[in-house]
Amino acid sequence: MKFQIVSDSSCDLPSEDIRRWGIGIVPYYVSFDNEHYYREGRDIQPEDFYRTMVEKAGTFPKTSMPTIYDYAAAFYREVEKGLPVLCICLNSIFSGSYQTAINAANMLQQEHPEAKVHVMDSQLATVLQGMLVQEAVRLRDQEVSMEEAIARLEAIRPTGRIFFTTNDLKYLAHGGRIGKAAAATGTLLQMKPMIEYYDCQLNSAGVVRGRKRSIQRCLELFQGYVEKNGLDLKEYEVVTGYGYDRGEYDVLNDQLTALMEEMGYHWEKPGDYHIGVTIGVHTGPYPIGIGMIRHA
Repeated sequence: MKFQIVSDSSCDLPSEDIRRWGIGIVPYYVSFDNEHYYREGRDIQPEDFYRTMVEKAGTFPKTSMPTIYDYAAAFYREVEKGLPVLCICLNSIFSGSYQTAINAANMLQQEHPEAKVHVMDSQLATVLQGMLVQEAVRLRDQEVSMEEAIARLEAIRPTGRIFFTTNDLKYLAHGGRIGKAAAATGTLLQMKPMIEYYDCQLNSAGVVRGRKRSIQRCLELFQGYVEKNGLDLKEYEVVTGYGYDRGEYDVLNDQLTALMEEMGYHWEKPGDYHIGVTIGVHTGPYPIGIGMIRHA
């Protein structure tokens, strides 16, 4: 192994993958009362986070990014082993986590000049960041040098895309994504927002009426994007992610499996991706969708 991988917890990787791949995770913090903060993935699991949102309807949780000391400790554990470190962080437009990691690397290198830490802005979020980390693991395990891995990961960042929806407009309104009047009207009419992630931003893809229709629309947006751009899905990793409702998630996976067969591809769900706290605080407990990125 030529280098080790660290990421902040916004990569939303399944815990079994984190353990199996031996990567370091630096947690975000989340609070429901602005007083007590919990480390994502350690003090609070995604299912507990979403259950609390459902049980405490009207509560708007807040996140806090990892500290410089959180990052420094994670880096030092690997540097002690004599390994270079590749740290992959949440899109820097969304959070200061990337800059904090850079500051931690600089602080560590002042005391340990031999330490080699490269901090990468994933330019991605949630499952896309997780897939980028997964590609980094694959390259690491192929004994690729860290420098070559960085170049190949940077090349695939722009290919990341998410098609998703959520059920409750009040969280988007609370975060200033939409106006409160629009949220109230949309709720009354059962309108669901369609959102795409690309070019480092969350972008509106319109609205549809009804939850089932919005989930179906995610599939349509995914298929339309693939066909319009003539993509070969054998060159891509495709995953699904969700928040609270496991039943809806199972239905989406069945529908995506059938759709991929119609498109000429065999798809097996690579794992259960919970959309984590960094996105969940803005979407509420019911985000669900499809993510894709090209293999490095």
